[in-house]
Amino acid sequence: MQQRVSNDGEIMTEAGSGELMADDIPVAHTPPGGWHDVMPAPVLAGCTEPLVTGAPDLRGTWRVVATRVNGADMPEHPTVGSVQRIEQAGDRLVVTGGGIIHDMRCDGTEDRGVHDVFEGDFTTEITVVASYEDGVHVLRPVGLPGIEVTRRIDGKAMIWGYIGHESTLERITETA
Repeated sequence: MQQRVSNDGEIMTEAGSGELMADDIPVAHTPPGGWHDVMPAPVLAGCTEPLVTGAPDLRGTWRVVATRVNGADMPEHPTVGSVQRIEQAGDRLVVTGGGIIHDMRCDGTEDRGVHDVFEGDFTTEITVVASYEDGVHVLRPVGLPGIEVTRRIDGKAMIWGYIGHESTLERITETA
């Protein structure tokens, strides 16, 4: 669908409905070398497509307030204090944080998963299958069997399970 801007500045689709769907917005990628200091503008800004059934509402900007490794609190862990923004529309989810932008469809396919770079060096290419399973956002890196990264809501917090640790995040803005 092509977009146009109406005389009053509203983004319009071909049909002129005023709706902006996830498919209308190009897939975003991490810039070469990652982004630094200032988080890039939201990717899905203005998107009006509702979340798919079964998707947890993870939208917003989140800060890590606690991290545990093997069940032990690690207040000095490098993730503590880090910030990530999560945008969602339809089955699409975009995570922006730590210098990366990972834009994906949570439909369980490799083709529409993450095709970007690893946060650790901003050069190693990664492919990750994304899905929503029982109200949890699940990421499975291709070629790394048994590895999962998860995000789920627990009360007002988000729990982020990453390789080797589990972090609790507080929402610092309601929507991205």
